[in-house]
Amino acid sequence: MKELDRVKRSMVDQIDPLDTTLVAEYSEEIFEYMNELEASVMPSANYMDAQTEIEWSMRTTLVDWLLQVHLRYHMLPETLWIAINIVDRFLSARVVSLIKLQLVGVTAMFVAAKYEEILPPSVDEFVFMTENGYTKEEIIKGERIILQTLDFKISNYCSPYSWVRRISKADDYDIHTRTLCKFLMEVTLLDERFLRAKPSMIAAVGMYLARRMLGGDWDDRWLFYANYTESQLLPGARFILERLTATDFENYYVCKKYAIKKFLKASVFARDWAKKHEKEMNRTIEMNKAIVRATTRRAERLMCLEQ
Repeated sequence: MKELDRVKRSMVDQIDPLDTTLVAEYSEEIFEYMNELEASVMPSANYMDAQTEIEWSMRTTLVDWLLQVHLRYHMLPETLWIAINIVDRFLSARVVSLIKLQLVGVTAMFVAAKYEEILPPSVDEFVFMTENGYTKEEIIKGERIILQTLDFKISNYCSPYSWVRRISKADDYDIHTRTLCKFLMEVTLLDERFLRAKPSMIAAVGMYLARRMLGGDWDDRWLFYANYTESQLLPGARFILERLTATDFENYYVCKKYAIKKFLKASVFARDWAKKHEKEMNRTIEMNKAIVRATTRRAERLMCLEQ
């Protein structure tokens, strides 16, 4: 935190007077408000303990399927993140049977699309997505149940993309860093360990690991815009690397999606890098832990001496 305070005192957000759409003069207040909002729509990290028929692996399968549906209908990135946030918050509040899990997923995407898209797919198209596994009436009824359960709080959720746009100011919106970051963020959707991470942290972890993969560092400029130190981001980076190096990772749709030229073959590059540098990253993480422990002990000794 001392490092963050030092950076905030020494740097000022650059305001572009020619681009009024950025409303940069209000950015600090906007992101403070977003920080409050993201804390209010966090799902339970342990909600699967209360479920009786479904497991974490089933959630991963559902998310993988939603990724396919999302891309097939060319929906906005925010729609995907809103939908999965709705799924996790709903499962945090209600016990769902296995046979209804896909219904929760497709209804969540239906709600998210109605909120975010200019021309959302119709309910009939969502029925088609499930290969007629559910009826139009079931999806409409599911929409009502989900919205009532979540107290109609959909707009409170701000996806990681909001923070990525801000953090990208550090390198003037480099396309390679942003594309690789988007892939790494979508990898986190498959991993339940990231349920306890706020969208702002997921954005920062994605940007940090993308920078490392492209040979960059996490200097004061990145620290200023991301608002997270390297030590805060290393555990999340390790989780992503574990996913990337898993033997079955190539079977997931997110890997296939980002393996094409349109997305600069981000998944191919990231997977190759992870395999080559996993040990190096683990050493960095362990060294960082040792430094944090030493710093904590030193601070504790100083407090004892002052007393």
